[in-house]
Amino acid sequence: MPIPPAYALVATDLDGTLLRHDDTVSPRSRAALALAAAAGALHLVVTGRPVPGIRNLLAELDYRGLAVCGQGTQLYDAGTGRMLHAATLDRDLADTALGKIEAQVGPVFAAVDQDGPEGRTLIEPGYRMPHPALPAQRTGHRDELWATPIVKVLVRHPELTDDALAAAARAVVGDLATVTLSGPGTVELQPYGVDKGTGLALAAEALGVDPAATIAFGDMPNDLPTFRRSGYGVAMANAHPDLRAAADEVTTSNGDDGVAVVLERVFGRVPRNDIRAAPERRQPAEAARTRSQNYMHTHIVQARTAIARNRSRGTQP
Repeated sequence: MPIPPAYALVATDLDGTLLRHDDTVSPRSRAALALAAAAGALHLVVTGRPVPGIRNLLAELDYRGLAVCGQGTQLYDAGTGRMLHAATLDRDLADTALGKIEAQVGPVFAAVDQDGPEGRTLIEPGYRMPHPALPAQRTGHRDELWATPIVKVLVRHPELTDDALAAAARAVVGDLATVTLSGPGTVELQPYGVDKGTGLALAAEALGVDPAATIAFGDMPNDLPTFRRSGYGVAMANAHPDLRAAADEVTTSNGDDGVAVVLERVFGRVPRNDIRAAPERRQPAEAARTRSQNYMHTHIVQARTAIARNRSRGTQP
């Protein structure tokens, strides 16, 4: 009978983590993911990008598994091309949240990711895409952002740093939305209680896997919820200081195959019976499982309650 892998899931962020600066995955990282797969582990993409922004990339990788997209708002089956789950952000609440942020810090520029596998990214005048390779459609006025259901709002300020804008937004938005710092020039609002961690929990449930059996990789504060659900969190050398502080381990940068460095050690260069103890700062498995289960229960209940409350308060989905 085959020995089960120490980690049943390998959860990777994309930008700044698995992807190099040219939006490609290195041959070494591909080989390391194949090594993990040969050991019985599943690769789970957990990204802030919405489904339309990663579909072609997943096809290039021949990725056929589940993918958590849009900061946890979408669960997508790349093998069948089906959206398994989507949580939309109430547009009235989103507009109110933007108004509160602007009352606090002055005018901001906004964009939205529309709901659905064919949803577009709409940007208002003055908004500059932080990732120019991703497609976006410019609108004439902010009101056009709210024309169809959305999963999240992207916010930029002409002067404030990302950390300052995220902190100011959290101080005034409250339970109107979850505020996330997901990358350079990328502060986002998604449905309250929804994040990458809740997305990981949904994916793990669908796959029949304990989230505590996940080894997770990331680079930005939006990966913190993923780390909290997982058994072991690995930050890239290029990661935000908050994520580095919360990580169980810091690997090399995304440009230096940081994901592969860890996967090779965990799944390939250590005797199988010793895999769980291999990372130097590995927490006891039972403690990690308890942490994940407690966090999962609290936040799934919070997310479902908050989403129901937001829908009852708003007039639009």
